[in-house]
Amino acid sequence: MDALIDFMNHPFLISSFSRDPDDVSAGLDPKYPLTLFLALGIWLVYDRWQKMHTSPLPFDINVPEASHPGWEGLPIPNANLESHLTNPEIMAPVALPGRRYITCFDPATGLHLQTVLADDEELIESKISRAKRAQRRWRHTTFTQRRRVMSSLLKWLVDNQELCARVACRDTGKTLLDASFGEILTTCSKLEWLINRGEAALKPEKRGTNMMMFYKRSEVHYEPLGVVAGIVSWNYPLHNSWSPILASIFAGNGVILKCSENVVWSTSWFVEAIQECLRVCGHDPELVQLVCCYPEQANALIQSPDIKHITFIGSDTVGRKVAMAATKHLTPVTLELGGKDPAIVLPKADINKIAPLLMRGVYQNMGQNCIGIERILVHSSLYDDLFDYFEERVTRMRLGSVMAMTPEGYINTVDGGAMINADRFRGLEKVLHDAEEAGAQIVGGKEYSHVYLENGYYFSPTIVGNVDETMEIAQQEVFAPIALLMPYDKIEDAVRVANSTKYALGASVWGPDQDLCLKVAKNLECGMVSLNDFGVFYINQDLPFGGSKGSGYGRFGGPEGLRSLTNPKSVIMDRFWISTTVPPVLHYPLKSIGTSWVFVSSLVEFLYGYGWRARIGAVFRLIKAARK
Repeated sequence: MDALIDFMNHPFLISSFSRDPDDVSAGLDPKYPLTLFLALGIWLVYDRWQKMHTSPLPFDINVPEASHPGWEGLPIPNANLESHLTNPEIMAPVALPGRRYITCFDPATGLHLQTVLADDEELIESKISRAKRAQRRWRHTTFTQRRRVMSSLLKWLVDNQELCARVACRDTGKTLLDASFGEILTTCSKLEWLINRGEAALKPEKRGTNMMMFYKRSEVHYEPLGVVAGIVSWNYPLHNSWSPILASIFAGNGVILKCSENVVWSTSWFVEAIQECLRVCGHDPELVQLVCCYPEQANALIQSPDIKHITFIGSDTVGRKVAMAATKHLTPVTLELGGKDPAIVLPKADINKIAPLLMRGVYQNMGQNCIGIERILVHSSLYDDLFDYFEERVTRMRLGSVMAMTPEGYINTVDGGAMINADRFRGLEKVLHDAEEAGAQIVGGKEYSHVYLENGYYFSPTIVGNVDETMEIAQQEVFAPIALLMPYDKIEDAVRVANSTKYALGASVWGPDQDLCLKVAKNLECGMVSLNDFGVFYINQDLPFGGSKGSGYGRFGGPEGLRSLTNPKSVIMDRFWISTTVPPVLHYPLKSIGTSWVFVSSLVEFLYGYGWRARIGAVFRLIKAARK
């Protein structure tokens, strides 16, 4: 429809059918319906052509049995995998020398999902080679063909959103609501942006020129890199796998995705959907490869000479190792390493209005969210009200699994799900204890023992009040359902505390005066900031996503992220009949260095000198030198 409106408002069309042909501002005269019919006819033809070539194609993949609520699998008490390595119901019957296994389980229930053979270095190299072969053909596809793949995936995702959410819930222990927000909604937004604006970000872009090059036309062409890699975390298995894959293949690349060992079961299914979509659309599904391995084998991917770019999403500790390993072949890396996002609540903010959003920002996905709110810096005049609001509601939050049935046979209605595992529970309890010893007020703060999901990993939703910036818990990323409330008196102190950690990913500012909010936001060290909202800078996929300092570097999302997956090639060509020639005074071998220098220096003064007298004088010297 935008194209139709633009067409109808074209100056030529308006001047042809307006009340006053000399006044294009007069608009279309309703006495001339031919204009509308002409525009509508052109639009219908164009729209029909677009639908024929970009309309989504249906496809299906097998539904995992474990995606059904109430599914009963083999329980693994406390997910003690090592003690079950000889259990034939868990382990594969055939063992291969030198190969390891990855055991997948539901962290909310402890039920065994799948045991898969981990990839070794040889298999990883084979997958890279297969993607490389498929990419040679894929790089020549048109944007129309790529949009059809995106449209097909978008329709499939919307049609199967509950199934996809349940698969994510089963493998991570999250709730359906958290899956809908973090997995489905964000991925649909990504697909929509690629369909509507991806081509505009990657098509050849005209660039300006200068006086000396007035007869040249300059462009930047964004060409595929080849095969790229995504190494992603476990907290959002659908979105973290689809997002780098979608951007990579839309840019014309093949892609290798290395997922976390924690979510191999769900990621395998999500990647299978993309591969099947490619096949149905007439393309080689080998273009997209999934690597499932332990960190010890990951260097086969990171240090491969055939990998031309790496997108890493994870901890800063692992991110540093990836960046160092990638230097072997100078492979560019985009690092998204988490954050310690502050939310600054300004004086006179409406607590009852903003507190629900703050709670969602803290406890979404049980705090396992890189742009989750980890610190709430609240003005001292509002501190008690905000603490009371949190305490009254957090203590009533229900934990559990949406995939398990209650003893009475009902599906759970829960507010929070499970943590991915218990590896960090003791560390969390320690920093909470230390904060309490230093004067913080703690509500919750311990591992939660579920009444009938005894094999699940749960941590109580927690509030930590009166937090001081010197406490360890105020400096390190907790990645857990823990709200830190930090009172302040002066806004400049809040800004200083917000900038005091090594992280600089996202932030938010809350208050009734948007101008003041914006002023505060401009002083925050971060890559993204929202005013009176949480995390919405990621829903708008036209924006780049990323941070600075300890939160990494580079961007994904938006034109910046899409272009980072390409080689920007500068192309310059003649615009008119004029072409570059070398005047005789500069021909090799030079007749006179003095005359040549006068010519070149006069050219510089003519192009860049100050004052018209100086420039005119330079022209005469140019002509004189050229005649010698």
